[in-house]
Amino acid sequence: MKDLMLGMARAVRAALDAGRRVNQARRVLGDSPGGDAQFDIDEVAERVVWDYLEAEAPEPVAVYTEDRGLRSTGPAARYVFVVDPIDGTRPASADLEMATVSIAAAPLSDDPVLGNVDHALLLELKSGHWMYTGPGESGVVGEGYPRGLPNLSRNEELATMFWSIEFNGHPMSLMNAAYSHLVDASANTGGVFVFNSASFSISRIITGQLDAYVDIGNRILHDHPETETAFRKAGRGGILHLFPYDIAAAVLLAERAGVTVTDAYGRSLADTRLFDLSPQNQRSCIAAANPVLHKRILEAISWDLKATGQDEEGAL
Repeated sequence: MKDLMLGMARAVRAALDAGRRVNQARRVLGDSPGGDAQFDIDEVAERVVWDYLEAEAPEPVAVYTEDRGLRSTGPAARYVFVVDPIDGTRPASADLEMATVSIAAAPLSDDPVLGNVDHALLLELKSGHWMYTGPGESGVVGEGYPRGLPNLSRNEELATMFWSIEFNGHPMSLMNAAYSHLVDASANTGGVFVFNSASFSISRIITGQLDAYVDIGNRILHDHPETETAFRKAGRGGILHLFPYDIAAAVLLAERAGVTVTDAYGRSLADTRLFDLSPQNQRSCIAAANPVLHKRILEAISWDLKATGQDEEGAL
């Protein structure tokens, strides 16, 4: 399974390297079923995933991808691959390093959930470095990381944390109300980053480069349904929170590495349905290198929008 997943990810990386040499990047070709913009490189990566599995899978498998949904290479598939062929399309389009091929695998059923995932692999498009976990692994293995894996930070302080946050499809005014005080407190004595890739962000906690990752949009929407108009405006009509394929691989890797990873309520993400892109099944996420920092982040975010002066449209 690891060899098949790694081969698939490397095939995507090779195809995108070839595309960059002919200036294939940054053209938006349409929207994914979830409503996110699909760039030209997404189309290349989607095609490679399918072609690779058709040619190399030793038996029929199902595959669920961001743009094409659920398909099978043949009858009686026993496993499904949940693949985000490029998690971090925008950084990849800019030829930056914050993008991965994200591949999770689970036994196929009518309605599998994230807790069923038992194989996970992330491969960095820029470097080719990868990390993997599966049933035969007690933790996380990988290649290309000089300090080994996992290498979790011991930092427990908000003011000195290195963390990433998410803004795609998230109204800036709402995010500002929720955690601008945390940004102010940590931007100078720690570090604040926006990577536009959940899997890359979570993987940086595993490598020790980050202390935490925070994406709270879905909790804000659930707690304050009146903000839906603001979220749809930021998402060009859609709700763009964490989709299952964004985190299916990263969550298992993080848990196996000892990262504390939950939704923004502090609850397990295990019941996330792998094939459901609806706003009801989209997720929030708070991941931290240790439970103390995770608890402090969860408690420090301002969840009461009325107390911060927001109106129902999400404006100040």
